Amino acid sequence: MLIVAAGLAVSCQGYLDINKDPNSPSAENMTPDMMFPAAEMNLATSYGDYLRIVGGYFSQQYSQLTGTSNYLDYSQFNMSATRSSGTYTQLNSRVLGNLEIIRDYAEANEQWGTYLAATVLRGFTFQVLVDCYEQTPYTQALDIAYPSPAYDEGIDVYKGVIGEIDAALAKVNGGEIVCTNFLFPSATAAEWVKFANALKLKMLMRISGVENVGTQLDALVAQADFPESDIAWAGCWADEAGKANPYFSEEFGTYTSVQKNVNLNLALQGTMADYDDARLAAFFEPNSSGAYTGAISGTNYSVSASEHGAGYWCRPAVKFNTPVYLMTVAEIEFFLAEYYAKKGSSEAEAHYKAAVDASFASAGVTGADAVYGAGAPYAWDADSYMEIIGIQKWIALSGTNNFEAWCELRRTGYPAFSDQNGSDFYNVQSGDYDVTSYIPGTLYTPITVNANLGAKKVLQRFPFADSSASRNENTPDYKGDGAAMFWAK
Repeated sequence: MLIVAAGLAVSCQGYLDINKDPNSPSAENMTPDMMFPAAEMNLATSYGDYLRIVGGYFSQQYSQLTGTSNYLDYSQFNMSATRSSGTYTQLNSRVLGNLEIIRDYAEANEQWGTYLAATVLRGFTFQVLVDCYEQTPYTQALDIAYPSPAYDEGIDVYKGVIGEIDAALAKVNGGEIVCTNFLFPSATAAEWVKFANALKLKMLMRISGVENVGTQLDALVAQADFPESDIAWAGCWADEAGKANPYFSEEFGTYTSVQKNVNLNLALQGTMADYDDARLAAFFEPNSSGAYTGAISGTNYSVSASEHGAGYWCRPAVKFNTPVYLMTVAEIEFFLAEYYAKKGSSEAEAHYKAAVDASFASAGVTGADAVYGAGAPYAWDADSYMEIIGIQKWIALSGTNNFEAWCELRRTGYPAFSDQNGSDFYNVQSGDYDVTSYIPGTLYTPITVNANLGAKKVLQRFPFADSSASRNENTPDYKGDGAAMFWAK
């Protein structure tokens, strides 16, 4: 088993936005076999830990632990310019910076399988940056000629990335060798082609809400060359410091400074418990009494800590070897269900059911019929397909990819907010906790919420990271916490 700890990853040295010197010694001395695993583990750390945590809070899948304050701001839908700075720098320097060196090397040596792999991970990383900030350096990023690179609009970054992926795909037939990597060990470029297609599907589906990309989508779907198993870093984690799942290391591991802040949120628990969804027990541990209880956004319950202490709430079921998911079969099938539903095609229902089936399979449980069977609460209904898909995608992603759950919540508008407030379920003064009035399949306004948003609204974007904004004179004006992303307008 080969492990590259994120903290040991090789990275370009330079300006934080991040520009690459083509004459850097690292470009001469490092090979893709050495650098690709390091880039992967840095992406796994950022995407599979920090962005998983904040995504869970912003999508009301997670809530705050009694008496602690580490993530209290997230549970209130707040994000500061400093909170994401480390992740922003890591994604740019240790991920994009290294991948650019790999792409240069692979292109120069006509290693087109490696070139495709690096291009796909580069595209995925830029997609993540756009979905956090919308505007991000792209055309001038990683170029030493631009010490203060311009920020590109999110839709232009999406289109640019898709163009890069298409160009890389045109150079392979699927049998090419790919450098050492954790995602598809020993696999040829064929697996990366499938990943590329899945990433394109996600990005095109998001663009389709604001521009007509029907021709591209039709051609992509007609190829029917998507992953048949979840795309995840799995089988590469060990139960020791620096080698475990990064989210487990921060929140659960005994070999690091453990935070122990994340709990199951009432919105998710109440929705899944409404029809005894078997995935609840797969995604979360029961509390100390063997029950499943949902905590409330916007408070840390300090008044009633004795009654609603740490043991009262449920923690995510994460182990040292839990995979770090990039895309799942369920996520892909949900996009296909939406694609066909928009066309009025009867194929939508089959893909919807396939998505739920895939989610249950990933969780290792059975009982999908409780979701979509006759009389089930989320049986297929072509007239309300977006609501059904949106809520079920939110549930499926709660156990695999919380960041994407936040993205899709913003895009689809589901689950929608009810008129309820967290104070309807928890009284901060008395400590009374009563969730019997919660409406399944809905979100609620946190007890204390970001004042820039107000009631019934979720955070739409991150402020520009301080590690960039404080140094780059081309940083745009921030559009505001409630300004919708381009794909959610």
